[in-house]
Amino acid sequence: MNKVYTGLEIGENTIKIATFKEVYGNLKLLASAEVKTKGISKGRIIDAKLVAKSLNAAKKDLENKLGIEISKIVLSIKPYDTDYKIASVAVNTIDPNMISGADITNLIKASLKENIRKDYELITAFPIGYKLDNGKIVNNPKGKKSKKIFSRIVLASEKKDYLYKYLTIINMVGFEVTDIVYDSVADYYAVRNKTYDEEVGAIIDIGEEETGISVFNKGIMVKKGAVPIGSRHVDSDISYIYKIGLKDARKLKESYALASSRYADKYDSVTLKDENGENIEISQLKLTEIVSARLKELLNLSKKEIKNLTNRKISYIIILGGLSEMTGFNYLASHILGDSVVVWSSTTIGLRHNKYGTVIGTVKYFKDKLELRSKSLSMIDSSEYDELKDASNKDALKNIMTENA
Repeated sequence: MNKVYTGLEIGENTIKIATFKEVYGNLKLLASAEVKTKGISKGRIIDAKLVAKSLNAAKKDLENKLGIEISKIVLSIKPYDTDYKIASVAVNTIDPNMISGADITNLIKASLKENIRKDYELITAFPIGYKLDNGKIVNNPKGKKSKKIFSRIVLASEKKDYLYKYLTIINMVGFEVTDIVYDSVADYYAVRNKTYDEEVGAIIDIGEEETGISVFNKGIMVKKGAVPIGSRHVDSDISYIYKIGLKDARKLKESYALASSRYADKYDSVTLKDENGENIEISQLKLTEIVSARLKELLNLSKKEIKNLTNRKISYIIILGGLSEMTGFNYLASHILGDSVVVWSSTTIGLRHNKYGTVIGTVKYFKDKLELRSKSLSMIDSSEYDELKDASNKDALKNIMTENA
């Protein structure tokens, strides 16, 4: 089967959507689209029509690049009013000589009984290891012998009224949701490796209006918090101090500011017009000091939030989000959070920017879920596959040209 998957992230600043095909177990980008989001604040929909208009623009852009229509997507959402439960369940295996993906599916189905509140919908179910007849606990029981399998399963569900607002908008533009994942879980799958799957760590995702903090234990999200500072606060600081519009402030941040003043050139400056039409000279050093002050506050608050969420030793801290691309951010993060911090860097050709972590992880999560349960699925049929255009090389070239500009 030619496997093709599409992930969707409806963020506060932009909507990101990307289509991948699976090639020898790896994901290759076919095309992506990104448009400005209107109608969302702090993860909540405040104007459904504006959100639908933004999403429809992203959908059309993606489909133009692919040459076919896309109907099925995997959606990432922010946790809002999440209910967590741990269910202890056991099921008889279909074939005691070989545990299958169907057995794992049956185990998870059994965990749902009487554990999901009526006004909530299940988002994710994470088994905490699998216990076999011989008492051995394994991370992946497929192919092993056992008459029964037992597991403790973490169930995360979300309030229906919050979730259904997103689903209604997605249906309005002609999408069908194949699966849903929390953005923090998608972030983990973007950075995931075998070492992290055995340790306790934290992920910091710098968003538009706030920064998400998630704690993971052996690949399972156990705590979720937030810091009320995001990329927009940096824009506001620049706008306020220099008396320029937010749009100009964002451009200045993205094209000229650095994360740490140790990398800034005190003799370098640019001239802009303020809101009164008067010329103002902005030095890179002064601008960077403004940005760095806010980033230090964000990272220090993130450090405190991690300590509030868990008393356990943190083996790793991963940072994602567009702000983490700034020159000098690595130095700043290490200085405040220590040597265990890693600023994630996307290696996906065509999406080589840290702001794409969630949408990349959304598809990786879905692919891994299918493999664990021995299921095979493509979001397009074989006739559509033959018509697909591979726009990834064009996107990659565009990104490289942008980075070198």
